[in-house]
Amino acid sequence: MKLIIAYIQPEKLNDVKQELFKADIKKMSVTNSLGCGMQGGYTETYRGIPLEVNLLKKVRLEIAVNDDFVNVTVDAIMNGARTGNIGDGKIFILDMAECMRIRTGEKGKKAIG
Repeated sequence: MKLIIAYIQPEKLNDVKQELFKADIKKMSVTNSLGCGMQGGYTETYRGIPLEVNLLKKVRLEIAVNDDFVNVTVDAIMNGARTGNIGDGKIFILDMAECMRIRTGEKGKKAIG
């Protein structure tokens, strides 16, 4: 079991969701977040005062999958999120020690679905 965490551009969320649905991945959590990386940031002026904006809007996806769905899920995210520009995002794959479904009490692979 793995937990896939992806940070993507907000405007690419619908594209990523469509790719995930095509791959039969329908369970995910989506959170708005702020972050910075190679993209750096930008400077803007507010009321004549220059401001450095280095925390940019991102979307965080969290998807728990069984081991046989890891590559399919990562490929779907990459296909939906990639523009070829700096700031496309990152994907992290973490081992999950356990998963439990609250409604039924199922554990492990059965709980992920």
